Amino acid sequence: MGRTDGGTVVDQQAGTNDPQEELAARLRLVQELSGLGVRALARDSGLSSSSLSRYLTGRTVAPWPAVVALCRLVKRDPRPLRPLWERCANPLPAPPRSSRQARPAPRNDLPRDVPDFTGREEALAAVFAALDSHRAVSVDGMAGVGKSTLAVHAAHRLADSFPDGRLYVDLHGFTEGRPPLDPDSALRMLLGALDVPSERVPREGLAELSACWRSELAGRRVAVVLDNAADAEQVRPLLPGAGASVALITSRNRLLGLEEVPPVSLDVLGAEESALLLARAGGDPGGPGGRLARDPEATAEVLRLCGRLPLALRLAGARLRHRPGWTVGILAERLAGGSDEFDSALAMSVRQLDRAHARLFRLLGVVPGESFDDHLAAALADVGVGEARAVLEDLVDAHLVQEPTAGRYRLHDLVHRHARRAGVETDPAADRERALLRVLGYYVHAAAAADAAMPFVAPASAVAAGPAPKELPRFADRGAAFSWFVAEYGNLVAAFETAAAVGADVHVCELPRFLRSYFARRCGTTHLNVLFERSLAAAERLGDPLRLAEAYSDLGFARYHAGRAAEAAEAYEAGGTRAEQAGDVRVAAELALRRGYLGWDAARGEEPLDLFRLAGKLYTEAGCPQGAAHAAAAQAWALLQLGHREEAAGLAREVLGVPHTDPVWPPALTARITLGVALAREAPEEAAGHLDRALALAREDGHLHNQAWGLNCRGVALRQMGRYEEALASHREAFALLDELFEEHWKIHFLNGYAETCRLAGLPEEALRLHRQALELGPGHRYERALAHEGIAAVLDATDPAGAASERAAGRAVLGEPVAQDR
Repeated sequence: MGRTDGGTVVDQQAGTNDPQEELAARLRLVQELSGLGVRALARDSGLSSSSLSRYLTGRTVAPWPAVVALCRLVKRDPRPLRPLWERCANPLPAPPRSSRQARPAPRNDLPRDVPDFTGREEALAAVFAALDSHRAVSVDGMAGVGKSTLAVHAAHRLADSFPDGRLYVDLHGFTEGRPPLDPDSALRMLLGALDVPSERVPREGLAELSACWRSELAGRRVAVVLDNAADAEQVRPLLPGAGASVALITSRNRLLGLEEVPPVSLDVLGAEESALLLARAGGDPGGPGGRLARDPEATAEVLRLCGRLPLALRLAGARLRHRPGWTVGILAERLAGGSDEFDSALAMSVRQLDRAHARLFRLLGVVPGESFDDHLAAALADVGVGEARAVLEDLVDAHLVQEPTAGRYRLHDLVHRHARRAGVETDPAADRERALLRVLGYYVHAAAAADAAMPFVAPASAVAAGPAPKELPRFADRGAAFSWFVAEYGNLVAAFETAAAVGADVHVCELPRFLRSYFARRCGTTHLNVLFERSLAAAERLGDPLRLAEAYSDLGFARYHAGRAAEAAEAYEAGGTRAEQAGDVRVAAELALRRGYLGWDAARGEEPLDLFRLAGKLYTEAGCPQGAAHAAAAQAWALLQLGHREEAAGLAREVLGVPHTDPVWPPALTARITLGVALAREAPEEAAGHLDRALALAREDGHLHNQAWGLNCRGVALRQMGRYEEALASHREAFALLDELFEEHWKIHFLNGYAETCRLAGLPEEALRLHRQALELGPGHRYERALAHEGIAAVLDATDPAGAASERAAGRAVLGEPVAQDR
């Protein structure tokens, strides 16, 4: 086709039967006439270059104003093109259907709904609510948790509400061996499923395809399941626009980029739902005659091995259903033996991770305990806390890590198993061993930092369990440190057990020593004895005299608090020998202080006072004023018990004068309790003030044993003031605390004081009961036994003088000297 100066381009034929292509050919002639490229022509005509490109190639029909603008640019009349443009813009309608032609059935591509769908009532309700309010929902969760099953089940439930079609497309975000489906291909599949004529489907351009999809859905009621999405960018072009159609999306990742789509996150099934699904999938009839009911222990093990994941439960049930000769016990053995389809599914999620994320995920397989925080993850990977936190958040979004509470993370049991296996297969053994030692070292260093914020008596020795991590938790006060111990206690015990299992003796030796402050406030004595027994064994393997001295000292103190006085004495003696060999004054001071406590209970006269004085001297030599103050406070308390009230009060006031920065300093608590009892008769108001302050300190410290001690001593002081009802209430509160702690042996220190209050309050039978309980509990506590005999004698004086005399004789025989009356 040539050009003539007098003719027009627009009325020449382009030689095609397709009106849309013919219009495009005419517009290309206009461009040729202009002599401009696409960008320049678009600029001069006021069009976008991308739109003009579509008009010139025939992918999109140009709007009539665009046709006019192009023609005017080359000074040509556009009117001859109007009929052609109208044929393109308004194609002839399809011929009407004859009466014999049946309307095609609406498309239904949904996979089969599983017949054993179990539970998920709350999740289904959330899905339906999201569809009602936003016409879209994103179901996310870890591999095997039942996302696709839930979405398909919900779509089947909604079938009657969407008569124009139920579409399904697998986006292959996590499919082994193939890349994710690109949005362009997904849109063409969906438009084809709606029988959209090919001439109405844009040939190129994701935005145009997405607009066409939304336009087609606008006048229909269609439910679309977009299964197995990789990310938000893959899904966004597939979402419906205006109209009543809905989209149900599933992904292993949280699709954070889809702000307009409500998420529903799936967790594992509950215990009852898991058992029911296993029974249904296994064809078990249920009831007492079923295979599951006949072996409940094996059934529980199968549920544990499957981690209550629907995929794993269905696979296990299928194996049982197709093997009628198997027992549930055999199934449990096979499940415990190796990897399964769940591992294959999870491996695909892991392969989507970059190198840093995959490394941390594998390393998490070596972490002992139930949960962890970002500091632990940082130590594990040997990176900064900020970097570790960012990776953890991505792993949470990928449903490889769970975050049950803010800042606390965990791995599902099956995911933990997979991470551990992946680490064994991928990482050198030496790298995994170093990572584990970093974890164990972190727990020791972090426990030492928390212990320093709530010291026991004197600061513990420096940590030797490897180098400190790059960052440790910071504890603003003892409350923060105590909260950390509460959160991490199970993990600390797991770390201890792991250290023992791998032969990390330094960690086994050190970790319990940094747990003393926490045990004193919460955990009682039984477990503490077990930990220190094993700590001592590790110290013996290391052969270091200083570690042995510390281990024997701590084991002796644990034995003492458990009421095992003879074993405590043996441990202290062995510790003293090792401390002398090591030449460590601080440990020698600690042993002297603790032997003083033991000697007091054994009623060894002035010996405990001499040991407390020696402990103070040694602590001073070691440059440890905290320890010296502890020793002075213990000496003041002992003086009070021996009846030296003025001397005890004077020494207690000296302790209160020692400078310190700890608001709940333990020596101050002991000194105030001593003053409260010592001044009860002469200065009752001052005494009550000291006792109230001591009790407040114990409560602020969270130290339940000290709270019980303060309450009992307040009862003694109130009794000496003649306020018997208040005294009884205080004693009862103290014993309620001890019952809460399950520490029966601690009651030996309080029973005689409580009994004396009962006697003076007119409750002689209760007094006798309490004194006799003291005799039963106190075979190793000579002082308390002597007090109990004297107390029984005081009750019997009015009714049984002979019995009273016999009790006093028994008391003298226990003690070998007169019994102090001030208790």
